Amino acid sequence: MSEPAVAVIGVTKIFPVPFQRRSVVALRDLTLRVSPGQIYGLLGPNGSGKSTTLKIILGLVPPTKGRAEIFGKDSNLVASREAVGFLPESPYFHKYLTGEETLRFHGKLGGLRGAALKNRVEELLALVGLTNARKRRLGGYSKGMLQRIGLAQALVHEPALVVLDEPTAGVDPAGAGEIRDLILHLKERGITVLLSSHLLGQVQEICDRVGILANGVLVREGALDDLLGIENQTELVLENASPELLGEIETLASKRGARVLDRRRPRTSLERVFLEATESPREQTRRDTP
Repeated sequence: MSEPAVAVIGVTKIFPVPFQRRSVVALRDLTLRVSPGQIYGLLGPNGSGKSTTLKIILGLVPPTKGRAEIFGKDSNLVASREAVGFLPESPYFHKYLTGEETLRFHGKLGGLRGAALKNRVEELLALVGLTNARKRRLGGYSKGMLQRIGLAQALVHEPALVVLDEPTAGVDPAGAGEIRDLILHLKERGITVLLSSHLLGQVQEICDRVGILANGVLVREGALDDLLGIENQTELVLENASPELLGEIETLASKRGARVLDRRRPRTSLERVFLEATESPREQTRRDTP
């Protein structure tokens, strides 16, 4: 088994409440694994522990119990973050800098100089579609353009893992589609993507695996196809089948000359899986009571 890009092992995080004799449990015994080259979606309602999980993975917040690793290195070590690019939900930019100057600044922070820096800036501007806006100050960028330049700065040092917290927050549908395509392009280049999002439709389009948090607990986790598949049901996709043959079972279909092209479980929506997984016991009891 290959070494995971991200491993969270038995993590619990407890925050004390200032001036009060109580504490808040943000995460409870969380364990998850992100394989290299995957797009992993971390979902959950507000206050579920998504942001705390990302901060622990990035080494910004220490866990109360357990540990997190990035490519086998403890996330508390600075060395573990050398291969990581990060785009927070509300990134801060120097609005007086142009797009090109922003990438040069972050490239220098990452140790790039000279021709290597120049070539990397050119490559990233082209990748995120901002070549024509390279000389424009960020103060004149739209929300979608700011998210794209933010994604470019997260990639400036060629990371193997990119962590994105709500990458399409506040972006219009066209801009969200562009960012979705960029994320898929990262996967094509072999980059692992860990993202937190509340846009379930977008997650369903791009993610390979999904984890759903509720009240600090991982309530559902698995490959997207497995989560969306409806148990105890099977679909048959037939080729050259007559209308009379559609209601017959697979063995009878083969006798009539039809060929089964696919066999799978019908799929539900990620929204329904999410709502069922995060539904409180009281709400579930009320829904199930006749």
